[in-house]
Amino acid sequence: MDTSVESPTAPERSDRAGRREWIGLGVLALACLVYAMDLTVLHLAVPQISATLHPSSTALLWIIDVYGFMLAGLLITMGTLGDRIGRRRLLLLGGALFGVVSVVAAFSPTAEFLIGCRALLGIAGATIAPSTLSLIFNMFRDPRQRSLAVGTWVSAFSAGGVVGPLLGGILLEHFWWGSVFLLAVPVMALLLVLGPRVLPEFRDPEAGRLDLSSAALSVVTMVALVLAMKKLAQDGPGTVPLVAAVAGLLAGALFVRRQLTRPDPMLDLRLFRLGAFRTALGINVIAIFVAFGYFLFVAQYFQLVLEMTPMQAGAAMAPSSVGFIIGSQAAPRIVRVVRPAYLIGAGMLLAALGLVMLTQLSAHGGPVLAVIASLLIALGLAPVFGITTELIVGSAPPEQAGAASGVSETGAELGGALGISILGSISLAIYRADLADALPRELPGADAVRETLGEAVQVAATLPGDMGSAVLTAARTAFIHGVHITAGVAAVGALLVGVLAVAKLRHVPAGELSGGHGH
Repeated sequence: MDTSVESPTAPERSDRAGRREWIGLGVLALACLVYAMDLTVLHLAVPQISATLHPSSTALLWIIDVYGFMLAGLLITMGTLGDRIGRRRLLLLGGALFGVVSVVAAFSPTAEFLIGCRALLGIAGATIAPSTLSLIFNMFRDPRQRSLAVGTWVSAFSAGGVVGPLLGGILLEHFWWGSVFLLAVPVMALLLVLGPRVLPEFRDPEAGRLDLSSAALSVVTMVALVLAMKKLAQDGPGTVPLVAAVAGLLAGALFVRRQLTRPDPMLDLRLFRLGAFRTALGINVIAIFVAFGYFLFVAQYFQLVLEMTPMQAGAAMAPSSVGFIIGSQAAPRIVRVVRPAYLIGAGMLLAALGLVMLTQLSAHGGPVLAVIASLLIALGLAPVFGITTELIVGSAPPEQAGAASGVSETGAELGGALGISILGSISLAIYRADLADALPRELPGADAVRETLGEAVQVAATLPGDMGSAVLTAARTAFIHGVHITAGVAAVGALLVGVLAVAKLRHVPAGELSGGHGH
């Protein structure tokens, strides 16, 4: 396939989007909001699920993690499948599956049944992100309108991150744990009703059949690598993360070899020859890695150190989500007059400032410092996500928008998994090292206290008077020490990304992001 040729089904570049496209964007944004909500909403329901379904600790981890595993494994496959069968068709099929399985999941009779439902939700969810993004790139051909549309798309994910815990908290106070799954049903119903009317269909007219072997290899690669990183963060080095990492790398090597030797590859690796594509993808992955430097710990800080309820913690995290929305909407206007490289550089500098502020958290302070730091990080990172997403997908030919979108989203999943793994491991190592010296060995439940701060809070509640207070103080002090070091590491990462962006992308002019020139 000649990747320089545009799909004849794509509209002309001079076309400006009208009312139909903007309504379509609203529908796509709602679908993305639900996709993001399902990543976070379940965390609040864990206590009720534990009390009702009595899952083992391993089963509980799978209930939480399997959705993300399936997403990570299938994003590239679904992006490529959308290019072949039609992106709107794939999105509507995925939306229908997501809605039906959400209802079934809400009434799961056993933990194993719920794990199966979460896996199916991950498969359905994997159709949403690449399909919505590639549709946006075909619906909005005008550079200014496209920037606004991508900003709205990024905002929807940010909003989902905060709406999930807030709505979930309200539902869990009045209804059973399964009610959190029903939040998705009206939105997916709206997608199925309005989608065929306001969303155009796009596909690659020259696409061949889907290569099932490549699809299987991409799934094994991503699931194994993400599993390895998560197990490393949870349990430290061991056999399981080592075997998973080796399996993932081997499957990845076979996947790359297959793409290079097939005449019609599932993922055209020539995309990685495009400088803007390669650099923007790298910046996007590292920026999401940096985001986990605060996202991973701030929620725990609010609830386990400052003793806020889930609802209060959700409210305290709301300003950072508002910051993401403001940053995402402001970036397209700023990038008209400021080169993308300099806006990314300034954004990462602001994020680094917020992360440095997190190194000043204490066990006795209020939430204000953490709220302000989180807001600065969000305002800094939001333009970075929007701009790099535009560069990644915009530098690919239009008929490969789905595949490029899948790569973009897969990179995001990898960045998140790396953040959890590396930053989580650093924090946990510091926490355990500090407590190894601070706790007497004969203390009841000492091993549990050294596992996580959550375990420490539960054990401290069972200990008498001063002993419980002393354990809690030691655990919180160790946790905050871990946060300080981790936030410092993430701040350095943010500064390095800013320098990389200015060095590598300064040739991209203000006013129009990559329009497929691929420099």
